[in-house]
Amino acid sequence: MYQLSQFSQQPPYRFLDQLKWETGVETTKKLRNGAGPPANYLCVLSLCAPVVTILSTLHADRNVYPSAGVLFVHVLEREHFKGEFPPYPKPGDSSNDPITFNTNLMGYPDRPGWLRYIQRTSHSDGVLYGSPTAEHVGKATIIEIIAYNRRTFETARHNLVINIMSTEEYPLPYQAEFYIKNMNVEEMLASEVLGDFLGAVKNVWQPERLNAINITSALDRGGRVPLPINNLKEGVYVMVGADVQFSSCLREVENPHNQLRCSQEMEPVISCDKKFRAQFDIDWCKINLVDITKMIMIHSNRLDPGTGVLPDIGGYNPPPESLKSRDFFADFLITLAVPSAVAMVLFSVLGYSMCCRREGV
Repeated sequence: MYQLSQFSQQPPYRFLDQLKWETGVETTKKLRNGAGPPANYLCVLSLCAPVVTILSTLHADRNVYPSAGVLFVHVLEREHFKGEFPPYPKPGDSSNDPITFNTNLMGYPDRPGWLRYIQRTSHSDGVLYGSPTAEHVGKATIIEIIAYNRRTFETARHNLVINIMSTEEYPLPYQAEFYIKNMNVEEMLASEVLGDFLGAVKNVWQPERLNAINITSALDRGGRVPLPINNLKEGVYVMVGADVQFSSCLREVENPHNQLRCSQEMEPVISCDKKFRAQFDIDWCKINLVDITKMIMIHSNRLDPGTGVLPDIGGYNPPPESLKSRDFFADFLITLAVPSAVAMVLFSVLGYSMCCRREGV
């Protein structure tokens, strides 16, 4: 289970623009014929601006409610933000304008640490994704989203309010992290692809509850950017959690034979690999199985920060004036005389070698 949200409502700005354009044409014809402005024209002049303002406010904020410990995916659709920009010169014209997004936590230059963002090109949708933790529960996180139209250089602003909810299933006791070599992170975040992967994992693991916890690009783990040949992918790490112990298939990589093959950079023999191979190329040597029930919790006692005020240890006590003065003249002579004498000797030897020991002299 994972949570997916997206902007799906289209703002009705083009209807208002078309209404004002048609009313303006009718008014121009009537004024040329000597008639006064129509009543609906006055109505548009007095009411259209407040209506546009109200619609902008209604579409400015969007609330989503992800759960702690569950993968959160939010799609920034370019088609939705196209309605925020002025209409095209001719009715019915369409354009594939390049649109990019800038996302940040309100009042800060970047996003929260758990929230990532990716947009491969300016002609593709942007995606916010991440896994909030229990410490973020009950805190409203406001993300500012600014869309840039790279053709007209105009911007549109939206606010995304993330209300993180608590869940009784957090955290799931058994977690497995898979490394998928033939996927990029934005491809894996697609609902149908992630759903197919969770279905394959559920078929192998057979849990009652199965959640996608997190997705991380291999580049964020120190991976290299692949060469643009043979349709190579960056690779992604996908962590899932379940409520039952790991199946025997997932534990096959831990046997000595497969461990030896992994140390020799050979593929291990996994019986259930065929259930993934049709769509997902998994590196079984990099699978990571975590049993939270066996982890030892270490509680560190934090030091008392105190009031932040230094204790009063009295005023400044300067040194007494009865200290004996020290003469540094001898030290100065030694410091200056010794290097000077060595320099003179070297200069003399060099001058003798160059001037007095030349051939023919």
